[in-house]
Amino acid sequence: QVQLVQSGGGLVQPGGSLRLPCSASGFIFNNVIMYWYRQAPGKECEFVADISPNGELTDYDEAVKGLFTMSRDNYKDTVYLQMNKLEPEDTDVYYCNVVRFREYWGQGTLVTVSP
Repeated sequence: QVQLVQSGGGLVQPGGSLRLPCSASGFIFNNVIMYWYRQAPGKECEFVADISPNGELTDYDEAVKGLFTMSRDNYKDTVYLQMNKLEPEDTDVYYCNVVRFREYWGQGTLVTVSP
């Protein structure tokens, strides 16, 4: 079955960096687009980034362009979200996502940006 397992996250000071990994299993990883979303308390889940199956193409929400970088390792079946220059408004739960006939979500990783 499809599984997305996230790790990383935690507390980081403003201006700091964090990398979120998401390991996938249960499907042919190098055939699919992968996504990152985030959700603040009481708000809707919002798109952060996506990456093409071969990793050559990425797309980002305007709010994170130039600050976040999504990448993938198709040998490790893992995607990453490198987040730089984090600010308090980046405090959210981050989710990786894949669509294989339906949507699958990672368990979520809390990122807290605070002094």
